[in-house]
Amino acid sequence: MQNTMPNFLKKRAFLTPDRTAVYFQEQTVTFRELYRRSVRAAGQLHKQGIENGQFAAVLLKNNLETAVILFALQLLGAKIVILNNRLTPAELLWQLKDSKTSSLILEDSFSHLEELFAGQLTSLNMMTKTKLFAVEPAAPELQDEISLDEICTIMYTSGTTGNPKGVMQTYGNHWASAIGSALNLGLTDQDCWLCSVPLFHISGFSILMKSVIYGMPFVLHEKFDEEKTIQDIEEKRVTIMSVVSASLTRIVDTLKERRLPKGFRCMLLGGGPAPLPLLQACVEKQIPVFQSYGMTETSSQIVTLSPEYSLNKLGSAGKPLFPSELQIIQPDGGTAQPGEAGEIIVKGPNVTSGYLYRPDATAEKIQNGWLYTGDIGYLDNDGFLFVLDRRSDLIISGGENIYPAEVESVLLSHPDILEAGVIGVVDEKWGQVPAAFIVTRTGGVIPADELQQFCTKQLAKYKIPKAFYVTDQLPRNAAKKLLRRTLKEWLKEGRFSQ
Repeated sequence: MQNTMPNFLKKRAFLTPDRTAVYFQEQTVTFRELYRRSVRAAGQLHKQGIENGQFAAVLLKNNLETAVILFALQLLGAKIVILNNRLTPAELLWQLKDSKTSSLILEDSFSHLEELFAGQLTSLNMMTKTKLFAVEPAAPELQDEISLDEICTIMYTSGTTGNPKGVMQTYGNHWASAIGSALNLGLTDQDCWLCSVPLFHISGFSILMKSVIYGMPFVLHEKFDEEKTIQDIEEKRVTIMSVVSASLTRIVDTLKERRLPKGFRCMLLGGGPAPLPLLQACVEKQIPVFQSYGMTETSSQIVTLSPEYSLNKLGSAGKPLFPSELQIIQPDGGTAQPGEAGEIIVKGPNVTSGYLYRPDATAEKIQNGWLYTGDIGYLDNDGFLFVLDRRSDLIISGGENIYPAEVESVLLSHPDILEAGVIGVVDEKWGQVPAAFIVTRTGGVIPADELQQFCTKQLAKYKIPKAFYVTDQLPRNAAKKLLRRTLKEWLKEGRFSQ
């Protein structure tokens, strides 16, 4: 028996053609119209030489036309290399070469890159959106069925060490991710998901896929804006939103004494452990926050806190989604005991089969079906996951382990601190000691001794930062995750003095 399903968008347009699919700015598009536009775009892409099985890259922003192009490429059966539009030209060029991409569709605002790329990749077929949509469409051979084992998308990891790797995400991965999420969060005919995270990131793309699989409208924003977010939650009756700590903090601060509508049921929080003060502020404002844990390799969330545990397991990422498994492994390969920290490894149908053209990296990261995440966490006695940090960010000071996220959480509970990032710096006596970068609410400086005294009440002495650096913003990637390696680079460059 073949592992196939109907094309997701075509099936959804047949089942519920008149339901709203997308809200974008002043536009409201049904699934019938989204399919019609995608079929036409598939014809235009085919006219431009894109065919079934080819690798086609996209460098696009959050807008309705991007959704249309992504679905059109699925209808053609092309493998979509989704490029992060915040990368440098050199980084983009590297990924285009690495993925052996044959075609590239660009946002018009990136048209200046065409000349640069053409000089390096002479066989690359490039087109801007304006050029693409001006073409008279050919009659393409649409893929009415998809194989769940076939590659749908390639997304490159952020590359904390070495060059990034192309994560292969199959249709089956995206399907399992959507189903696992629905079994955890529930699904109603009133649901509407707000997407202000980039579509080039797995958190954004997974919302696009969930919309079609569930038959659920999603509200698409070009970028995150806290006031626009609150307005659309109220006017579009949004029930679910994907956020990271930085964006949720801005929503909470902007609300002041206001409350979100009672119909709003879930802030799905990813992008790393959330500071406890933020979670407590959301409890006070009656904002339901469900922490989750996932990555590009797991096609979005793989662990999520179920609604009934959102208060008594505050700070936990929850338990694995229904189709997935999780273990905590010690350095010697043994299974960690409850409360004992170790590496998080995961398994399930939403986990990637590996990295594009990287058999060695695949064999190293995926063993016996288990993905070794490189993240550190522990399970409590009830089996709930608490994520501590990236293994690469762990600070070892005098033989003691210090998790930057724990120190950051304490700093963020200070009333004058808006953002905090903690790294390890070399120390002759202890090997490493923690140093903190902070963004203050007023832009002013808080004396180091005052901050150390504040931390003394909540942290062991060896965990207290030995240096504090005030900056106007912290470096984050497109998913708003803190880039601690950039903080280390800042210090090496001598950009800060205490």
